Amino acid sequence: MIEAKKKFGQNFLKDRNILYKIIQAMPHNEFKLIEIGPGLGDLTQELLKVKPLVAYEVDEDLCVYLREKFSKEIEEGSLTLVHTDVLDQFNNGSLQNEPYDLVANLPYYIATTIILKALEDPYCRSMTVMVQKEVAEKFAAVPKTKEFSSLAILAQSIATATLLFDVAPTSFEPQPKVTSSILRIDKKQEFIQDKFLGIFEDEKTLQKFKKYLRCSFQSPRKTWLKNISSEYNREFVEKVMQIHAIPVTIRPHELSVSSHHLLFKHLRLNDARKRDSIHE
Repeated sequence: MIEAKKKFGQNFLKDRNILYKIIQAMPHNEFKLIEIGPGLGDLTQELLKVKPLVAYEVDEDLCVYLREKFSKEIEEGSLTLVHTDVLDQFNNGSLQNEPYDLVANLPYYIATTIILKALEDPYCRSMTVMVQKEVAEKFAAVPKTKEFSSLAILAQSIATATLLFDVAPTSFEPQPKVTSSILRIDKKQEFIQDKFLGIFEDEKTLQKFKKYLRCSFQSPRKTWLKNISSEYNREFVEKVMQIHAIPVTIRPHELSVSSHHLLFKHLRLNDARKRDSIHE
């Protein structure tokens, strides 16, 4: 009997109705399919009914179990089981050398990191993932809500993010202490391999935008002007805000995604960083 391990954040999904809903929610196309953390293979089994699959699993005990459970599928080539830490794989490059969709019940403790890595993986075209509800809300949040933060802005700059439905703790074994949600993220057409169009001209611009967001939200309760002035020339920032009729009292979560793009573009193109700031 395989028991869930806390160090890997394992909670095995046992509700078959939820499994079917995930299958219905995922994209059905010609792209490759990847699963992270297959666990006991219940979702894996349903995914294999749709198309061949590459599954990443860090737990050696589960790998042994899965190799036996899916010996036929592995032998036939419909299932490729990779025993590795998926974050190491991301750090070495893409999870696949061609376009793929990610469908997974992600471990809570690394779900946000995995989503951010997949967002920047040019081959990842979509994600249909189970995460803690609080995390799903942050990625799918809209402006002027307390959940709206740099995570939502970054995700929605690259993709569309939608919270599809919630999953109760009773759907898992062992039961987590929080409610889960299915989050669907679809990359925008312009954000594809080797092309950073719109706000992102290249990888370096994307990394600068992430630094801009960290600065903008460093103290969410403070005004955006106060936050951003720690890195950029306040006088120039105030002029930009005046030109675009943005109140100086506005807080970072009250600015729309497009407004953050606009402000970042002004600051970057006019090289408005303070001269004593750390250079890029």
